[in-house]
Amino acid sequence: MSHFRLMNMMLGTICSQVVGTATRLGLADHLGDAELSCVELAEATRTHPGSLARLLRAMAALELVVETRPGTFRLSEGGMPLRTDRPDSQAAAVLLFTDPSMLDAWKRPEEAVRTGRPTFEGLYGTDFFHFLAAHPQLSERFNTTMRQVTLPIARLLPMSYDFTRHHTLVDVGGGDGTVLAEILRAVPGLRGVLFDSAAGVAEAGPVLMGAGVAERCRVEVGDFFAAVPDGGDAYLLKNILHDWDDERCVTILGWCRKAIPTRGRLLIVEAVLPDVVDTANPAPYLSDISMLVNLGGQERTRAEFETVCSRAGFTITAVHPLIPPAYSVLEATPL
Repeated sequence: MSHFRLMNMMLGTICSQVVGTATRLGLADHLGDAELSCVELAEATRTHPGSLARLLRAMAALELVVETRPGTFRLSEGGMPLRTDRPDSQAAAVLLFTDPSMLDAWKRPEEAVRTGRPTFEGLYGTDFFHFLAAHPQLSERFNTTMRQVTLPIARLLPMSYDFTRHHTLVDVGGGDGTVLAEILRAVPGLRGVLFDSAAGVAEAGPVLMGAGVAERCRVEVGDFFAAVPDGGDAYLLKNILHDWDDERCVTILGWCRKAIPTRGRLLIVEAVLPDVVDTANPAPYLSDISMLVNLGGQERTRAEFETVCSRAGFTITAVHPLIPPAYSVLEATPL
């Protein structure tokens, strides 16, 4: 069994390419709720029928489609998120993570392990986020992916932490406002400040308007390495610190410390790794290696969060589980 398990791991790259190719061809959208033959799908996607049949069979083996009879396929439940017309669509995430720019850094991951520096920067001469800014299509996919991944977490946050104790929540690096909008919608007496780069907040208006919270939310543009807005009694960092190394995390947290009042709260929403590896959920550890290779950040244990928070003038006072065993809300107070 160990040989089969190892073989499946080695074929993981091929699995991701099958999913990426299917998404770039729009197969899930073409299938929709229908059953179509390879010939019909090949005509719709302008592909070679025999080769497309082989791709579809690989998708069937991965349980993304079902071969209902020889040469005819329909989407399975597992393949439905590849459709772009669904609220739970993961198509943008597939296109992002199978983009050549993301995959190129994996050609020499041992360099990142040897040096501790992301190979992405060596390939492109800039860090991941500056690269995004120069590539609008990839940036749009990144923003869409963050929105799709964030929404389920955002809806759980008001049930995991009591935001009613605060008057103004500042969402640092809050992107299009998906998280802040859900919190403000759940807590009518709360006001918000959405803070991110110009590209980050570009789509915030429709999100905040759609949630009916735009009147209670101010949008500010800036750089969290240079400053963060003051005026809040709670500061939220959702999946921000894992993008950066310890030194840059301390810089971000340091600006939060300058802005936050004595009785304020810092709320960090991230995966919190256990002290000893939990084999039941490999995703955070795979994310950690991805951060090393592409961004230079990392996933952290509670002790590692405590270290960077302490260096910036905070102490972690509580950890509220959000989606065990992955996401949690780390609550910190100024020292």
